Amino acid sequence: MNLILDIGNSRIKGYLFEGEQIMHKEESSGEVVSLARELLEKYPETQYSIAVSTRAVDPSLSSFLNQRLTRYIVLDGDTPLPIKNRYRTPETLGYDRIAGVVEAHARYPGKNVLVIDAGTAITYDLVTATGVFEGGNISPGVDMRFRALATFTDKLPRITLKDTFPLTGRTTEEAIVAGVEAGVIAEVDGMIDLFGKAYNDLQIIITGGDAFFFDKKLKNSIFVLPELTAFGLNRILTFNV
Repeated sequence: MNLILDIGNSRIKGYLFEGEQIMHKEESSGEVVSLARELLEKYPETQYSIAVSTRAVDPSLSSFLNQRLTRYIVLDGDTPLPIKNRYRTPETLGYDRIAGVVEAHARYPGKNVLVIDAGTAITYDLVTATGVFEGGNISPGVDMRFRALATFTDKLPRITLKDTFPLTGRTTEEAIVAGVEAGVIAEVDGMIDLFGKAYNDLQIIITGGDAFFFDKKLKNSIFVLPELTAFGLNRILTFNV
C-alpha cells in the first residue's frame, strides 16, 4: 500500500492507496508525523510514501518514514515523472498541477486533456495525447475575486460563493454575485474553447474545491474529479518505486 501526504499551510491530507484505489482518507490540522504514525498503525502493510508540501517539510517526518518504510520520497522539481515536462521552471511548478496532468494522461491515454483546478486560483494545464505537459495558465479563483472587490473598494461588501445567481443583480450583493460568478463561468468556457481550437479531441477534467460549482453550469462537457491530485501523486509514487 501507498501513503500519500498532502501537506498544506493549515491542513494535512493523508491517503492510503491499494493499487489505484483510495482505501482510507484523513485530514488533520495537527502534526504531520502524528498523522503519518496513526495511518501506518491502521495500515501496517504500507511500504511506500510520497509527500508534497507548501511549507518546509519537517525533518522528523523524513526520519520517521525512512526508518518505517521501504521507500519515501518528497515530490520536487527533480522527481522523475511518467510524462514529459516542458515547463521551463519546474522548481516553481505547483505539485497539484503536475500531479493533475500525470493522472489526466493516465486516465485518457491518446487524448489531449485540459485539467482545470478551481481552488484559490484557477489553473488551466494541458497534457497532450503523447504525454507532454505543455504548461498552462493561472487566474484568480472565485473567492479571490470576491475578496478583491471587498478589499480594494470602500463600500462593496464581502460576498461568498452562491450556487445560483441572477442574470441581472437588483441589489449590490446580487450584482457582485452575478458579476463574479457569471464572469468566471464565461472565463472557463472561453478558455476551454481556446484550448479546443488548438488541440483536437480535447477532454476536460475539473478538480479543486470549487469544482462542483462549475458542474452543469458550463456549456462544454466536463468530468469532475475532486481527488485528482491524490490519484496523480499515487501514480507518481508508483512510477518511482
